[in-house]
Order: sequence, then structure tokens, then C-alpha cells
Amino acid sequence: MPARLTSPSSAPVRQSSVRAHNLALVLHTVANSTDRPSRAAVAAITGLTRATVSALVDDLVAGGLLTEVEPPPRTGAGRPAVGLAVSAAGPAGLGLEINVDYLAACVVDLTGTVRQRFAEHADQRPADPGQALTMLGRLAARARLAAEADGLIVAGAALAVPGLVADDGLVRVAPNLGWQDVDAPALLGAVPELADLPITVDNEANLAALGELRVTGGDPTFLYVSGEVGIGAGLVLGGELYRGVRGWSGEIGHVTVFPDGRPCRCGARGCLEQYAGQEALAGDEPLAAAALGIALSAVVNLLDVPVIVLGGAYAPLFATLRPGIEEELARRVLTSGMAPVVLRPATLGPDAAMRGAADTVIRAVRDDPAAWLRR
Repeated sequence: MPARLTSPSSAPVRQSSVRAHNLALVLHTVANSTDRPSRAAVAAITGLTRATVSALVDDLVAGGLLTEVEPPPRTGAGRPAVGLAVSAAGPAGLGLEINVDYLAACVVDLTGTVRQRFAEHADQRPADPGQALTMLGRLAARARLAAEADGLIVAGAALAVPGLVADDGLVRVAPNLGWQDVDAPALLGAVPELADLPITVDNEANLAALGELRVTGGDPTFLYVSGEVGIGAGLVLGGELYRGVRGWSGEIGHVTVFPDGRPCRCGARGCLEQYAGQEALAGDEPLAAAALGIALSAVVNLLDVPVIVLGGAYAPLFATLRPGIEEELARRVLTSGMAPVVLRPATLGPDAAMRGAADTVIRAVRDDPAAWLRR
């Protein structure tokens, strides 16, 4: 008799793992429904028994993740069943952003609604990382306090930064802030009001791209370009964020557009952000549009990206920038005559990064509600 092969799929599944999976399945089913499904409808969609669904729903309601609501009107006979919806009064995500000229914080509930928003505009370059993150921590504490007064429970915080971020949240380099090897989670966690929260850190353009993906639910493949003092990009392929081997993809601001051009803070010359960053944009919009078109053409030729989304400072200037960018795309993209690139402004505008940051906290709760219920 041949030896029996073992694999993860053939290993025993713990009852707790089955329950965790089913809790997430039920929560996602309700969250993704266009109406207010009943317990029976959730059972029919998921294939779980009505008794199992009822027990799971009871746990999710008790944990503040689901709420019972009036069902959609019925045309047939009989009493309509109670509907279900994601709760707006349970866990919430705290989204934070630090950029060259501002600090921002927002709280987003489980339905994706922004419940609190705070921002302070000030140049962060003179401040050292500890000072800047302490100021942001105080802003975050105000947002958390306001959210809790509104009946929410902040489940965690996520920080968007304009730089390269390691898996453990260490900001390896943020050229425009002058940061190198900054332990952002530790510095934020030193603020007493945030000490009990799990804190994650990611690149601001990556988080903005994720925020755009969740809100629009449309294009599964696109390049998100965030125009601030620096310029970052988030690449979404088939509905998934592409991070690169080390998680450092998207630094489009340091793509060379004019090889012998202006010196950049990164040490090179002629980088895109020296011609199309927010400060350069204020002085010469036509040149900024042309520089963007040159850099974006290279990306499209290399990756065959069908949609480009302009966010940050570019979103409100979209109508002004569009002709110059599209002129360069038409001239430089090999396939422009066969498949023109779609260029559109970001839906979330300048709040995209911190909205995307808050969304990562909410998504973590939705993906593993069992962990939230065990808190």
C-alpha cells in the first residue's frame, strides 16, 4: 500500500477555524449584498444551514458587526423576515497621514462612512520624525476621542507616509521629509492615547490606490498617481495591489524625465517630481503635464496599464492637466492608436491615502471577525 501523502488541505480542521471562516463568510455576504438580506437569504447564498447562520448572526450582532434592520418590501404573502446590514455603530478604523505640508486623521466606520476628519496644514520638513509623529499622534487622539463620543470603538490605526516602508512598519526612507530608518509605529504608539492600538504603516500612494479600489469597485487594473510635494504611485493588477519583491514599488516620482535636468532630493537629476510635484506644478502647469505624460507613457509601454487615476493635488486640476498628459500619451505609447489609455481623476481626492489607511483596519475586521469578537 503506498504511503499516504499529507498536505495542508488534508490536515484536520479545528472547529474554531471553521467557525472563524463561517463568521467571515456571513459578514462578507451581508456587506456585499445590494439589499438587506434575511438570515434565510444568507443561508441560501452561503450554503450554510439556517441554524448555523442564525447562530453566527447572533454573535455578529452581539459583537456590533451586524445590525437588524427593516427588510426590503415584499410583494408576496407572509410576514417579511428581519433584514441584516453592516453596523455603523461598532468597530471603526483610524486612518492617519503625514505628508510634507500637512497632517491628517480620519475615522471610518464599518460601512465605509467617514465619521470624523481632522487636518493641520504645516510644513513638516523642519520637524524631526519624533516631533512630527507626536503632533500627528495628538491629532489622532482627538479623532479617536470624537469617534468614541459618537459611540464607535476604534479597532486600530494605519499610517500613510510618502516613502519606502518595510513589512514591520519601519520607514526606510522618505526623501521629502528627510526621514531614514524611522520606527513610525513605536513613535506613534508612544502617544498615551494610542498606546493600546495596533498600528500599521504603508506607503501613501499604495493606500490611496486601495482606497480608490474599494470605493469605486470598478476598474480592477489601474495606476494611481498621487501628486503631492512628492509623487507616488500605486499599481493595482486584477484587483490586487502590486508591491514589488521588497514592497517598494511605485516610486514614479523618481523616474527620470529629463536626464540632465534639475537636481532632486534623492540625489539624482531630472526626476519627475522636480517638474510635476506640487511645488513645481504651482509654477508651470503645462510643463508639469508634459513631464507627467512622459513618465506615464513609459509605465504604459512597460506594463500595458489601461487606466490611470490622478489623485492628490492632481485631482482638482484634472481638466487643466489632461490635454498635456494625453498629448504625450498619444505621441509616446506604442499602442495608443489601438487602445487609448483612460485617464480619470481620483474619486476620493486628497483624502484618498488616509481613507485607504482607515479602510485597511476595517478590512482586517471584516476578514477576521472572530478575532474582533475575542477581544
